[in-house]
Amino acid sequence: MTDHIDVIGAGLAGCEAAQKIASFGIKTRLYDIKPSKMSDAHSSGGLAELVCSNSLKSVSLENASGILKEEMQLLDSIVIESAYRNRVPAGNALAVDRDAFSSYITDAMVKNENIEVICREVCSIDPGQITVIATGPLTTECFSAFIAELTGLGNMYFYDAASPIVMAESIDMETAFRASRYGKGGEDYINCPMDERRYGLFMEFLLSAERVNPRKFEKRDIFEGCMPVEIMASRGYDTLRFGPLKPIGLTDPRTGNKPFAVVQLRTENISNTMYNLVGFQTNLKFGEQKRMMTLIPGLENAKIARYGVMHRNTYINSPEIIDRTCAFKADPNIFFAGQITGVEGYLESAATGIAAGLNAAMRFLGKEPVLFANETLTGALLEYISGNRSHVFQPMNANFGILKPLEETLADKRKKTEMYAERALRAMAKTADGIRKVF
Repeated sequence: MTDHIDVIGAGLAGCEAAQKIASFGIKTRLYDIKPSKMSDAHSSGGLAELVCSNSLKSVSLENASGILKEEMQLLDSIVIESAYRNRVPAGNALAVDRDAFSSYITDAMVKNENIEVICREVCSIDPGQITVIATGPLTTECFSAFIAELTGLGNMYFYDAASPIVMAESIDMETAFRASRYGKGGEDYINCPMDERRYGLFMEFLLSAERVNPRKFEKRDIFEGCMPVEIMASRGYDTLRFGPLKPIGLTDPRTGNKPFAVVQLRTENISNTMYNLVGFQTNLKFGEQKRMMTLIPGLENAKIARYGVMHRNTYINSPEIIDRTCAFKADPNIFFAGQITGVEGYLESAATGIAAGLNAAMRFLGKEPVLFANETLTGALLEYISGNRSHVFQPMNANFGILKPLEETLADKRKKTEMYAERALRAMAKTADGIRKVF
């Protein structure tokens, strides 16, 4: 064992792990391939780049994502700190200016005296060295091959899709209108209303539009939480109207009526110059995406700042490979974190980064590992990826379904979520206090 800990990958999980390790005064080497080499999905040289949406979901404690944010704050999350410092209006959601968000975390890594940021590709790790592997869903081919050899089980793949982003000045505000559902959070979203005729034309287009073809050796196992809009359209005429195009809680101020369907747009940056199409992940060819815009009221002349893309995501069969501390069962000096473990989502990835970083530090210091209670969403996620025994292991978001059930049965949904939140935050506060007392 050397005098430092290695962290491979400087996405959300890797940066959280490095920050946590360094907070104990442990020298940390944080490796990332950028900016010397870029994946198809990355566009900037900064660390902790948000590849898909710029939203970290709801802040409400009525939602699992809201509770997870609070848990992470109790653990001094650098991701949550940056998100609140670089927040943009998005109703009840925590959305960020993605460039400012990344820059803040990059600066925190570079300026930390205990962290050395090393920009180069890693294809293997040193035997006996305490290492956190957080290479994410776009793990390079050479390191993927190393992980496959290391685990003996190989990798599994699914595919993730990102939504198009349009320039704000090209949106026709004579047709579109500003509002949040039920008026919550102000007029943070731009809404493009569709009548039944326009919706029908839009559906016809999606069902016949050309998609990007996968390479022969690629298998497309698409995660339900990031389903491309054209795939959703193929599942039934009303699927989109009950999904990302649902008109519930919105009224067109020009007609006073509820639209048949609504395409919502959310701001991408603090200056409000760009907006992304909410829930419009797509694998359509770029020319088809231009045609798609002409069928959305208010976006007929939209200028596309970034096209939607679909890219490979890699994850391991975690239940067979890691334990609840994120440690590799075959070698406790190796820890896994982030989407490569089979969690899905920005927050979920970052939370596992905190857990892996904490336990790598505990390993380095010769102390007992930190176990998160399954009453917390952090603990429930770790239990899912380390103990799920379903026939096919699939990615998982934070949700109430993975939490340990309440002792009492409640019919009132709001009261039930309140009790989940209170229990989770109480348990996490106890864990956070325990960590501080050790040091």
